[in-house]
Amino acid sequence: MRFFFHNAMHIPRLIISGLSGGAGKTMLSLGLARAFARSGLRIKAFKKGPDYIDAAWLALAARAPKGNLDPFFTPQDALRRIFLSGVAGYRLALVEGNRGLFDGLDISGSCSTAEVARILQAPVLLILDCTKMTRTAAALVKGCLSFEPDLHLGGVILNRTGNERHQTLARRAVEELAGVPVLGILPRRAEPFIMERHMGLVGMEELGQVNARLDLLADFIESHTDLARILELTASAPDLPQEEKPLPEAFTDSLSGSPTSPQSAVFSAKPESRTSSLKQDGCLPASRMKKPHIGYVHDAALWFYYQENLQALKNAGAKLVPLSLLNKKPWPEIAGLYLGGGLPELYARQLCDNHGIRTHVARLAADKLPIYAECGGFMYLAKELIIDDRAFAMAGVFSCSIQFHPRPKGLGYVEGFVSAANPFHPTGLCFRGHEFHFSALAAPLEQTQTPCENAVTVLTLHKGNGIGKGPGNAACDGLLKNNTFAAYTHIYAPSLPHWAPAFVSLCRQAL
Repeated sequence: MRFFFHNAMHIPRLIISGLSGGAGKTMLSLGLARAFARSGLRIKAFKKGPDYIDAAWLALAARAPKGNLDPFFTPQDALRRIFLSGVAGYRLALVEGNRGLFDGLDISGSCSTAEVARILQAPVLLILDCTKMTRTAAALVKGCLSFEPDLHLGGVILNRTGNERHQTLARRAVEELAGVPVLGILPRRAEPFIMERHMGLVGMEELGQVNARLDLLADFIESHTDLARILELTASAPDLPQEEKPLPEAFTDSLSGSPTSPQSAVFSAKPESRTSSLKQDGCLPASRMKKPHIGYVHDAALWFYYQENLQALKNAGAKLVPLSLLNKKPWPEIAGLYLGGGLPELYARQLCDNHGIRTHVARLAADKLPIYAECGGFMYLAKELIIDDRAFAMAGVFSCSIQFHPRPKGLGYVEGFVSAANPFHPTGLCFRGHEFHFSALAAPLEQTQTPCENAVTVLTLHKGNGIGKGPGNAACDGLLKNNTFAAYTHIYAPSLPHWAPAFVSLCRQAL
């Protein structure tokens, strides 16, 4: 089935949600994305919330770039603009929710999947775990229908069903008692299509024959759902209205694909000065016209990046150069380095054994090359990574040791304050981010000093754990040494429009 539309602001779209985590959202989302993609539809799949792994899997299933949508980071008009920019050129959009449909930050459900559905005016396809229930399924669906206004619950997928009698009773209950069409019935499976581990789904590099597995999952979804009716549901979404209030210029720069405007705020290596980089005649100086090469590590150890962050760096004028911490091949010359999150704990031995790259990164930091590191990148910059009772040498930019733990040491959204000068974020800024880490400093943060020689902490967290408690018992994060910034906090570039221009500007100064 093909959809053609003339209004550029209309895109068939669908939100996939459940009543809780583990309901089967990811399985359904991946299966639908791959099934639609291989049928010839150009589909863009998004993950709602701060998730790198699911977003990467969705991108592979849809055969399209990654995308994340999160109302915690962006206001409603910005989230719609990010969505519309991301779906330009596509025929269909799918958004996988997180947690339960109405679960948010508080009792009012702020930042929930239901809120995203309302912002995007998108119908919801609810996947329901029917283990040991039939008629109760109708009560749950009916409760969702009446729980919040202006929510279009357009269909239900029954998951983990048993024999034919079980399936028939559950279908009739939902359709006749709750009045919502059942668009698929998925039988119970003994084994999942894709395995999980401590951070969620396994990374694609850990699973052989990834595309074959996605195709098997698509076969399963096609066999047990009505794809034609699901497509009709996506087409029922109304046109999204044009934004009457334009977004701030920094948002449009990071989304449009055009170079950052000379008038955009650019913070220098001394952010408190915030002086313009324009000459008196209004022209860009020669240093601003250079395109600095910023390396970013993208290998099995570190690969947690928002696509929006990488695009923001490109829009600010950088050329991105993919690098590896695992490969022993020498790096090309770069003007800056971005170390995203990832799973260094799974590759600690390989990272340790690659002595040449470790010493090279340490040398770059000592030479004051601009380096920005998040979570896994921060772990790599430490002196050592301790797993169980074994210590693996890392780059040693910071003198602290990092201990890996079996349970999360920081999980969820972060709200903080930039409390000290640094070249990446302006002093006094209140910001939002997120953290998800199973590691922590091996030794507690001292009350009067940081655990890292010649380094200072620059972030104070009102919400979140960061690297630990500092003076005044406040949570701290963001270690700074020379031009190296490292934190457990992940950021989302569209909500911090100064970050990419500041990073690129600092790299230009190094040219």
